[in-house]
Amino acid sequence: MKFPGVRIIDRYIIRRFLGTYFFAIALIIVVVVIFDAAEKIDDFIELKAPLSKIAFQYYLNFIPFFINQFSGLFTFIAVIFFTSKMAYNTEIIAILSAGISFRRLMWPYFLSALTITVLSMVLNLWVIPAANGERLKFEMNYIKRIKGIRYDPHIYRQIEPGTFVYIRDYSDQSSSASFFALESYQNGEILSSLEASNVQFDPEAERWSAEKSIQRTFEKGKEIFIKTQPLDTIINLKANEMGREEETVKTMDIGTLGHFIEQQKAKGSDLIARFEVERHNRFAFPVSTFILTIIGVSLSSRKVRGGTGLHIGVGIVLAFSFILFSKFGEEFAKGGLLPPGIAVWIPNILYAFIALYLYKKAPK
Repeated sequence: MKFPGVRIIDRYIIRRFLGTYFFAIALIIVVVVIFDAAEKIDDFIELKAPLSKIAFQYYLNFIPFFINQFSGLFTFIAVIFFTSKMAYNTEIIAILSAGISFRRLMWPYFLSALTITVLSMVLNLWVIPAANGERLKFEMNYIKRIKGIRYDPHIYRQIEPGTFVYIRDYSDQSSSASFFALESYQNGEILSSLEASNVQFDPEAERWSAEKSIQRTFEKGKEIFIKTQPLDTIINLKANEMGREEETVKTMDIGTLGHFIEQQKAKGSDLIARFEVERHNRFAFPVSTFILTIIGVSLSSRKVRGGTGLHIGVGIVLAFSFILFSKFGEEFAKGGLLPPGIAVWIPNILYAFIALYLYKKAPK
């Protein structure tokens, strides 16, 4: 297949596409940063957050996350905004009348969408996870409602097939828990339980210790107590796995996330679907840029009575419905109603058919 070169008209469209996209993103970032700073200024002052950390550790790492979060929406709006203006000024008609096919007209849009997709992919796979880690560190230290790593009051994890650990009221500041239980099961029946109160955790050695513990075993329905002894044990549970795991995985790059999912599968975790949703989203979301671009061009390239306003209105409805379907798909996957891969990619597939239909109906 022979690819067309980049002509003057292509450079014109690419410049307007990417220029509108980055201008819209920059404008909304300024507004969001101002409102976010106004909301958090009391925390910054009270907790004495250094200005350098506010600027470079928090907001510098907040911006990539925000850009990627709304990249698809702003791609769509940018395409509709400048293409509908071209259609209203009869530029599209002039281009098509000059013998350029609608398919050829899509070439600069494709190149622009490819640029945004590659940028979004790099952000999703590597940049944003690292930025999220730095941003969360800042929030833990300087934002009161988030201060400290967030832990569920009841942490229950499978650390290997048939072996579960239960930790109650774990505190990161004191590295301690009010209760610890290590349980073994076979064929759905409990075999033994090691329990202790006021347990101390050494995050570096990953060792749990307490002054005394109770070992219980279960045989033929009978419970047998073993004498009290000090607790000193290492279990297959890292410190970062005790936090709210959906937040933890957002700080992992794609390689680390893949390794983490395999590790959790080996442990038999019941949160695999949530982790798989995160992994699929990192690829599905950038790919949606192409789909939304085709829909945007096909919709806005026709000159209509309502002009740019009608195009933008229809476009926003479609964009938000796409986001809504994506969120529904994620929840279906997390609830176990659909496989994560199918649930995450269904909106892309559905809107790809919509894009194909609108493309065939676009002016030729």
